[in-house]
Amino acid sequence: MLNEIVHKPWGRYIILYRGLNYKMKLIEINPGAKLSLQLHAYRSEHWIITGGIALCTLGNKSMIFRKGESLDIPVGVKHRLENIGNSLLCVIEEQRGKYIEEDDITRLDDIYGRIKDK
Repeated sequence: MLNEIVHKPWGRYIILYRGLNYKMKLIEINPGAKLSLQLHAYRSEHWIITGGIALCTLGNKSMIFRKGESLDIPVGVKHRLENIGNSLLCVIEEQRGKYIEEDDITRLDDIYGRIKDK
């Protein structure tokens, strides 16, 4: 379903396009909120900041990104998006890989209590 809106504790995302091994999302993160520190086994991602100020974690590095800047996230690398600004953080996320469903998330740290016990 295109333009499917999914609400999360940190904000929401909207699926803009879904193809074979490819998905595009608009991610909107509320001020002060952050996604879980996570990694994916089957997909890579590319983030384009379209509004706001993001603290992006990639591996063991954290960097600030602003509107117009982008970041590649390879398969298997831990990463996180955090809104450190006072307005909505808007990010276009491109997912590519042999499997692009939402259960390809391994959460390493999550302030919303969504880490499953193994």
